[in-house]
Amino acid sequence: MRISRILGIGAVAVMAVGLAACATPAPSDSSDSDSLIGTNPASADAFPVTVEHFFGETTISEKPDRIATVNWANHEVPLALGVVPVGMSKVAWGDDDDNGVLPWVEDKLDELGIDVSLMGDKDAEKAGEVPVLFDEADGIDFEAVADTSPDVILASYSGLTQEDYDTLSKIAPVVAYPEVAWGTSVQDMITLNSEAIGLADEGEALIEDLDAQTQAALDAHPALKDAKLLFSYIDPNDLSQVGYYTRIDTRPGFLLELGLPEPQVVADNADSTDFYLMVSAEEVEKFDDVDVFITYGDESIIPLLQADPLLGKIPAIAAGNIAILPDASPMANSANPSPLSIPWGIDDYFAILEAPLLDE
Repeated sequence: MRISRILGIGAVAVMAVGLAACATPAPSDSSDSDSLIGTNPASADAFPVTVEHFFGETTISEKPDRIATVNWANHEVPLALGVVPVGMSKVAWGDDDDNGVLPWVEDKLDELGIDVSLMGDKDAEKAGEVPVLFDEADGIDFEAVADTSPDVILASYSGLTQEDYDTLSKIAPVVAYPEVAWGTSVQDMITLNSEAIGLADEGEALIEDLDAQTQAALDAHPALKDAKLLFSYIDPNDLSQVGYYTRIDTRPGFLLELGLPEPQVVADNADSTDFYLMVSAEEVEKFDDVDVFITYGDESIIPLLQADPLLGKIPAIAAGNIAILPDASPMANSANPSPLSIPWGIDDYFAILEAPLLDE
């Protein structure tokens, strides 16, 4: 995850005015087309809708048909509810075929009649055959967002700055994160985004369905229920410290919401406002109660950690209880739960986390 680039205040003001002027309106009437892009099944009677978020509140006065999303996974909410966004962020990590779309999103787009093979094709985007993919490698592409002429911009899971929010608000009403940048749970992501597009009831039903799927998957992997899992990252080139993610991050947050116990080192920093903390290898005793380390990379890191004179003293590492998520893979990406990734891979994800416990 990457926090969006902060623009200078002057640049934001100039850009915001220019964006509103340069956007090329696209037709919202799809009566002569089978495409779901630019259509929303919500009732017009559901509006106006007001959504509260970190930057205040946003009122969507009329039913939005042209829905754009920025930052990570927000597009999955309308897609899960059968609505194809006019534009969404291009995937930069975990993409298995380099088309800018994750496999579970590909599956849903295909189900909704979108030709996934055309994703990223500028001509197809211009013709409205596929959603526009916003390249956010250097921050939000405000001009590209404006060019889709959105009625609303969904960003309830995001790292928007005040400047980002102000600039996007010049284009269309924006729904930002509720409390902490990059800290929105999948349930809150669905709630805020579905409310904004007039599908709150459908969003609530989606949450209930995903909760049921998740619980069923957890029941199928019972060894996890009493295990203390630490979502960590240990740089194989620097074994002098151990990094781990706090409750704020959605990866451990998701596991905590499921009722799994947390290691003491995480509980001790429950009030931290940081997503990620570091512990010196000189203090490895802080990890004595960890049952499984979850990290990115490949299996080669296990003997490397076990051979280290300090890290090798950690009981879970000594026992080889390390769950590896292949780096930059769809499965690694799915550790941040989202509306479409849960049905796609939750059982396989839990199987990876449980495997070290079964090998004991």
